[in-house]
Amino acid sequence: MHDVVIIGGGHNGLTCAAYLAEAGLRVLVLERRDVVGGAAVTEEFYPGFRNSVASYTVSLLNPQVIADLELARHGLRIVERKISNFLPLSDESYFMSAPGITQSEVAKFSNRDAMRLEEYERRLEVIADVVRALLLEQPPNLVEHGFVRGVEEAMRAAGLGGRLNKLDITGKRDLLDLFSESAGDWLDGWFESAPIKALLGFDSIVGNYASPYTPGSAYVLLHHVFGEVNGKKGLWGHAIGGMGAITQAMAACCRERGVEIRTGVSVKELILENAPTREAGVVVRETATARGVVTEDGERIVAKAVISNLNPKLLFGRIVPRAALPEDFAERITRYRVGSGTFRMNVALSELPRFTCKPEPSDHLTAGIIIAPSMQYMERAYDTARAKGWSDEPIVEMLIPSTLDDSLAPPGKHVASLFCQHVQPELSGGRSWDDHRDEVADLMIATVDKYAPGFKASVLGRQIMSPLDLERTFGLVAGDIMHGALSLDQLFSARPVLGHGDYRAPIKGLYMCGAGTHPGGGVTGAPGHNAAQVVKRDFRGGLMR
Repeated sequence: MHDVVIIGGGHNGLTCAAYLAEAGLRVLVLERRDVVGGAAVTEEFYPGFRNSVASYTVSLLNPQVIADLELARHGLRIVERKISNFLPLSDESYFMSAPGITQSEVAKFSNRDAMRLEEYERRLEVIADVVRALLLEQPPNLVEHGFVRGVEEAMRAAGLGGRLNKLDITGKRDLLDLFSESAGDWLDGWFESAPIKALLGFDSIVGNYASPYTPGSAYVLLHHVFGEVNGKKGLWGHAIGGMGAITQAMAACCRERGVEIRTGVSVKELILENAPTREAGVVVRETATARGVVTEDGERIVAKAVISNLNPKLLFGRIVPRAALPEDFAERITRYRVGSGTFRMNVALSELPRFTCKPEPSDHLTAGIIIAPSMQYMERAYDTARAKGWSDEPIVEMLIPSTLDDSLAPPGKHVASLFCQHVQPELSGGRSWDDHRDEVADLMIATVDKYAPGFKASVLGRQIMSPLDLERTFGLVAGDIMHGALSLDQLFSARPVLGHGDYRAPIKGLYMCGAGTHPGGGVTGAPGHNAAQVVKRDFRGGLMR
């Protein structure tokens, strides 16, 4: 019998498996697709052209996870962008950011903003450091009863309070602002020029179906500041071989530690011992224990514990029978908010794009190329998408990873990732994304072509991932790349539901390790790491029998 069976071989599931196997547990990972990696995979999407299919860039992958899983030894190599970001603003004007040049670039538009930039970055980094230290920790969890658990959680909360109390009064005020304000309000208080606010404000709507002026979006901005590449904070990079290189290295680590990985296996339901039943609306038995899973093919796999890497809405809406859940928990899961407004494309290119404002190919094409010249542009994109289904002037971030990695395309050719927003996660009016996928893909390519004439003509082939495609292929419900909105009511101890922020589901022996738990979305490995620590403690404490 296995000690642990993990549902879903995405990067958090693999991370969790590696830590548990290192502790001596017998671990089985079940992945529905024919390849592990979840949304962090590299595939050929057009003859001779390979790219990261869904997730597409590296920064948030936790350095502790990289070290503990020895990912470099297992083949992972991450290179830095030569320019961090490039924003074409008009036919003549552009803005770039990178270490050593951002301040002079800001000064092209506002000397005042250039002078304030260093202080902004210093104060933001103070908050980022405090929150970054919490990424690999279990949040304090509210419990209803139990003296020992109560004391344990009280001590955890006291430790958190002690850390926050070390901030000076300015830091405490900044912390409150970043968790409650909109990114727009936060940035308007710092800067006057549109380009720097657009660059920083873009992070607030990545994976977030919202305007940069939506309250709470400042935290999403902060969430994207936690990362680093090769020990350098705040940078973004590229995994040689695409994002699949990360998860293939994780899988290699898992196999070396004795983890069994099975692909092409879909889980249908849990094996529950003492499952509650309802008769006339009354719960007859109130306790249940997860003892394994049943696959779609009817195979019963017994284990002492089950860990889910799925979106909470998938786990508790399809795998776990509602009768086995406390009613209030089940009700809140139905209201758990998902949907990131993401439309994802990969394109094969005959040549590099030439932007009107900077036509000669150079290091700016290694950057994250952001088509969203102001926060007002982003706000209009959101408002239009809510009304129509998608914006006529969408937000597009384009990366051309083949400028850093020539393994992805034939010589002289290139691949580009288009991360596009805003679109409705589920189209209104009874419409289906199957009927509008190509129409919106044409719009995204035309949007890039406005700034880089000839881009449309250079497209040899394309792969389109609407929100519906992202859900079908990767289990990203409503296309939500974060496994749930990063809002105050769905963060930290309240992710996914208050009282279960400790990676334990309300069924004994069932745990959660996906991005629907703290600290949330992105290719971080942190939820998998944290869940593994909780499961190991429970095994050591004799709770898994």
